[in-house]
Amino acid sequence: MQAEMTVAPDITAERVRKPANRRTKMWVVRCALVVVWLGSWELAATHWIDPFFYSKPSAIADRLADWFTVGTAFGSVWTQLSVTLEESVLGFLIGAVAGVVLGILLGRARFAAEVAAPFIKAANAVPRIVLASLFIIWFGFGLTSKVATAVVLVFFAVFFNAFQGAREVDRNLVDNARILGASRMRVLTSIVVPSATSWIFASLHAAFGFALIGAVVGEYAGADKGLGLLIANAQGTFDAAGIYAGMIVITVVALLAEWLLTLLENRLLRWRPPVRSLGEQRA
Repeated sequence: MQAEMTVAPDITAERVRKPANRRTKMWVVRCALVVVWLGSWELAATHWIDPFFYSKPSAIADRLADWFTVGTAFGSVWTQLSVTLEESVLGFLIGAVAGVVLGILLGRARFAAEVAAPFIKAANAVPRIVLASLFIIWFGFGLTSKVATAVVLVFFAVFFNAFQGAREVDRNLVDNARILGASRMRVLTSIVVPSATSWIFASLHAAFGFALIGAVVGEYAGADKGLGLLIANAQGTFDAAGIYAGMIVITVVALLAEWLLTLLENRLLRWRPPVRSLGEQRA
């Protein structure tokens, strides 16, 4: 008995240390890959490739530092960032809500879904850059045209997942609820929506990135403020470092949004059993 009591804490401590050590090793490898990549790029731009066309990490870092300390040709970089964020957040919220509502409703109404299917597929097939140009003609160079472009990209990303999530609901649960006297609305709110939540959140992680893309594409097509305007101006002046700098800022914003969405998902889906990574399963 004494031997069992002394071995058990050691096993528990080992189980705690193993994931921590694995995460540390993972981050070390990631940082090493980034260092090797940037170092190779800097070395190549110094000796073998033309930095005028391909730029180099040191020039990109200088451009970012200049933007955040001195400013851009169109004013403070924080102003450009706030405009793009406002357009992205509005487009994300409107597109996500519309996609979830319509996806779930059509997912539970088979006849309506069959009627609407060709129209939805046709609308999804339209190139987004064409819609961005059309929205500028309709709504002008202001906020509305950029939000509309972001809404279109977000809507379809969320709609198809919400639609499939509503279709995948366990039929036995729905039948049992109907037998117990649940109304259609009760079934929808108590069974269908919770069952489709995982599908919806899976699409939301990519949807905010699409919202950013929509806002930037709209600004690139025509705007007086925003990160897309900075990238378009950098292209027009053959400033490769400026293009990369704009891409980095957009990437950082997308990663922060992904982190926030993950926190929200973990909070709302506490009932879901934890999912182990592939490495943990092998261990």
